Amino acid sequence: MTMRLFVREQLPLLIFYAGQMLIVGLWYWLAVEDHSWATAAYGALLGIVVLALYLAYRYYTHRKLYAKLETPLADMDQSLAGLGEAPMAEAVSDLLRNQFQLYKNELYGTQQRLEHHTAFINRWIHQMKTPVSVIQLALQDLDLDDDVEDGLQEEIDRLKKGLEMALYTARLDKFEQDFKVEGVPLLMAVENAVAENRQWFIRKEVYPVIDIPPDLSVISDAKWLAFMLGQVIVNAVNYSAGAGKKVAFRAYKLGPRAVLEIRDEGIGIAKEDLGRVFDPYFTGNQGRQYHESTGMGLFLVREVCRKLDHQVGIDSAPGEGTTVRFTFNL
Repeated sequence: MTMRLFVREQLPLLIFYAGQMLIVGLWYWLAVEDHSWATAAYGALLGIVVLALYLAYRYYTHRKLYAKLETPLADMDQSLAGLGEAPMAEAVSDLLRNQFQLYKNELYGTQQRLEHHTAFINRWIHQMKTPVSVIQLALQDLDLDDDVEDGLQEEIDRLKKGLEMALYTARLDKFEQDFKVEGVPLLMAVENAVAENRQWFIRKEVYPVIDIPPDLSVISDAKWLAFMLGQVIVNAVNYSAGAGKKVAFRAYKLGPRAVLEIRDEGIGIAKEDLGRVFDPYFTGNQGRQYHESTGMGLFLVREVCRKLDHQVGIDSAPGEGTTVRFTFNL
């Protein structure tokens, strides 16, 4: 591969040299009366030998440069390796070093801005939790109609969920510093997630049905697992078709893994939307119809699953409900 690149670079020189030989040969044929082919051949051979020596020298002094251009970089530091002692190779090496330094400076600046932005978001979210809690406490002391109170409570719950999603979105960039893998009892995790979202079940008159073996534990992070379950539960409840519907939680072992299925009896997902539900900001026809979706919940669920080595899938059909399926290591 290195030789091929060298030949491609020297091809114009070879073509130019061949043309020059033809011109000199033609001039020799026309200008010299006594045509001595031996002399002409000797001159041509001497020129070819000189050209070959030049090309050999050129290839030897630039071989590291050609090898570097033909080999993909495994990491950025490889671009700083010496490319040879020829002036062109040294100039390219200096250019790469300068570019790499500029890249590191830009990357460092971007990382600093991202860290400052993340820190600001985290502080802002925690600051917003206080007024939300105050509003909820004040709401309990007000003498309001039940419908008005339920409406305000629903908006407060929605605000809490939004703040929670923003907080976990900000933490996702620092995931490696914010997780603890351990055995998590799956039944307890689901029961806690249902209890955390009980107001959504009550408000929508949707009922949880849990069928999970009490001794089934999975390898996960309890906090991030609770977040994922919360996102799926809120979607299942919000998109349920009407009062009296159920959200079923079923878990079972499948070989060396455990599977958790969360099935609702809601409106379902259109076939053309099913392949995009894990894309960021995608809401689909149902999300636009119900005005409940931000398009980020399932995206965050998928990203967390990737980082924890879980798997998540979804099956659905319009009018037949939706099943979200998690697969965990035991």
